[in-house]
Amino acid sequence: MANHPTHGADSEVGRLQTVMLHRPGDELKRLTPRNNDKLLFDGIPWVARAQEEHDAFADALRGRDVEVLYLTELLTETLEQEPARNHAITTALSGLHLGDTMRTYLAHALRDATPAELTAYLTAGIRNDEVRGGHGLVTSLLHEHDFLIDPLPNLLFTRDSSVWVRDRVAVTSLAMPARRRETQLTELIYTEHPRFVGTRKIHGWHHEHVEGGDVLLLAPGVIAVGVGERTTPAGVERLARQVFHARLAHTVLAVPIAQERATMHLDTVATMVDVDKIVMYPNVADSLRAYAVTAPDPDQAEDTLTLHVADAEPFLVAAAKAMEIDTLHQIDTGLDPVTAEREQWDDGNNTLAIAPRVAVAYERNDGTNDRLEEAGIEVVRIAGSELGSGRGGPRCMSCPVAREPLPSEA
Repeated sequence: MANHPTHGADSEVGRLQTVMLHRPGDELKRLTPRNNDKLLFDGIPWVARAQEEHDAFADALRGRDVEVLYLTELLTETLEQEPARNHAITTALSGLHLGDTMRTYLAHALRDATPAELTAYLTAGIRNDEVRGGHGLVTSLLHEHDFLIDPLPNLLFTRDSSVWVRDRVAVTSLAMPARRRETQLTELIYTEHPRFVGTRKIHGWHHEHVEGGDVLLLAPGVIAVGVGERTTPAGVERLARQVFHARLAHTVLAVPIAQERATMHLDTVATMVDVDKIVMYPNVADSLRAYAVTAPDPDQAEDTLTLHVADAEPFLVAAAKAMEIDTLHQIDTGLDPVTAEREQWDDGNNTLAIAPRVAVAYERNDGTNDRLEEAGIEVVRIAGSELGSGRGGPRCMSCPVAREPLPSEA
């Protein structure tokens, strides 16, 4: 492990060294027209094609010398340790819908599973008809296709469950019931996996809601956080106190966004592609506002640290001020209002920067990709016809674990 880069990130655009992905698996095969809405998918993906597309995405990253880690491989390695196994099983079986009889039965069954089998159960779930024999009232009365342990199809979007801020990892708190177990598994990896032993953590799945798709590291010391469908004002407030107290940032921009499916996270309307360039959905660019939050005395106790909240300003103005640059240049999603709306829905501005002026994007968003290239951004195009069915692009599908620091200005 001595050759691994130091974990951490201070920006969205420093050269990407290590990334955590989740290759689509059996959890996506659990989606049906009966449950896809509850599990937050807009359609039923063709899993084999989604896997092909994801493999091509991972290969494109490796082709740029990015180390690719897979969440399920890390989880399986973590579950080789008995305390981690016991914690994962207890957490997975905490739902009140199981009842004591079924919970006891499943606990024994899961403890007998290999680490790889346990990973499969925790991610793909267990359906009632997959339990053999009569195990109490619960299994008798539940529909055979009801899940005793729900699948986690949104594991694909590894960005949401953790965010590295400098050398610490923020384990997030996901708002939607279908996703809450994801951060528990992520926290287990960061706590128990040998690679991450000693990693200092902030936030946590048990705190107020903050999702990684809402968190943009605009520049070293400047963090923008969307507030909308998934991240709450209280979540931003707690995160701000933590990063100020730990000297991880000097400004947090709280950015209200519409509480709609198409704009569920800040990174569905804006992502950084260079140190001073951001691709934005033009239909919201003019109305997007930001409240700059600072801490006059970060030495105060974290829980009572006084925050100063400035009046709202246009997002691009507030961001440039905090970043101490003249202008944060906007690159529009699409070429006209209709194209912009179509390509925003298809994650046209959900790009993953792998270095300054180099970004991965879905190939089908021609208008946005043309705009990026006209602005001097190299676009690494990937297919995403099936990957996009859960409403997420290259940024959503990736958690940067290590980026090169941006050079400090003299």
